[in-house]
Amino acid sequence: MNDTNSPTLKRSLSLKHVVFFGLAFMAPTTLFSTYGVAAHSTNGMISTAYIVALFVMLFTAYSYAQLVKAYPNAGAAYTFTQKSLSPHIGFIIGWTIILDYMFSPMISALLLGIAMRAYFPSIPMYIWIILFILIITVINILGIKVAAKVNIVLLFLQFATLALFVVFSIKGLLNGQGAGTLFSILPFIDSNVDLSSFMSVIPILRFSFLGFDAATTLSEETKNPRKTLPKAIYLITIIGGLYYLIGSYFLQLIWPDYQSFKDPEAAYMEIAFYIGGNFLISFFLAEGIIASLASSIASGASASRILYAMGRERVLPAKVFGYLSPKFRTPVYNILIIGAIALSSLFLSLTTAVSLINFGALFAFTFVNLSVISHFFSEKNRGRLSERSGTLLFR
Repeated sequence: MNDTNSPTLKRSLSLKHVVFFGLAFMAPTTLFSTYGVAAHSTNGMISTAYIVALFVMLFTAYSYAQLVKAYPNAGAAYTFTQKSLSPHIGFIIGWTIILDYMFSPMISALLLGIAMRAYFPSIPMYIWIILFILIITVINILGIKVAAKVNIVLLFLQFATLALFVVFSIKGLLNGQGAGTLFSILPFIDSNVDLSSFMSVIPILRFSFLGFDAATTLSEETKNPRKTLPKAIYLITIIGGLYYLIGSYFLQLIWPDYQSFKDPEAAYMEIAFYIGGNFLISFFLAEGIIASLASSIASGASASRILYAMGRERVLPAKVFGYLSPKFRTPVYNILIIGAIALSSLFLSLTTAVSLINFGALFAFTFVNLSVISHFFSEKNRGRLSERSGTLLFR
């Protein structure tokens, strides 16, 4: 535990900051880069798949909202499971969810390096990766308020991308491109859909909503967290869900024949060129870099707070992981460690990192839902004990 003279995390974030932080972590424009593969898996019913995923995640969001009221600490899923289930389970969950946050900047750095190498082949990819990691590390060290402000700007650009895409799509549809209509049930219903394939996509889409989990790591830096964070959790989930729904709807309408993509992994680029030419392709590529930067800032900040919570409770060495900079009041050592791990993007396989992220998120979501059940029953039992004590007292 920190003594009374030790620096503490600074409560400086409002509801707006937390919501934008969570949405930045989600990087909602990943909808476009994953669209082709997801459309194939759902027989074109990707909008319906996002609706199902949204409702599923609202249940998990409810669990997070209830637990953050009870335990408004920086550890998020780690703290929830540690307090509600057991310290040993909390330790395991802490490490699994950290996998999500630690590997996310690494994946973003690798993707950015690949993209920049394509644009500037004369500059080695490792230069871009190191520069990218240096930028997100410095921003996170300077303080959560700085990181939150940067992410607000970057997130507005992501919403501008959706708005621009919708405008180009509407123009194309009115000119007879794609389905040739603005209103259709095509993105929602397909009589030939394979239900097993459709349902297999839902768990994957759930990870698109990870932003509300990241927001709970800011409990000790949020003003009035017991009221602010539950609101933020629901807003992040619903706003993200609407983004995915609107984007997938127009993607499907403007290119109904999802099986005709030359490369499903780059389907959004074919669609962008179809409705907006080189201008829209260039905009999408630039925005991809922005989304990677915003998501990496948010995931790095989240991971450093979970490590800080574990260090403060001496689950990890307190001198390193429980340390806060007196000047910036941020867990500087943790941020530097995360930056060093992100440098593994210079040699680690992208496939391996992605599989670790999916495992960590699914594991954490499952145990947070179990934690809220455990917390509910323990609170109920405490209430019964209080009633019995009162009854005995007044007999």
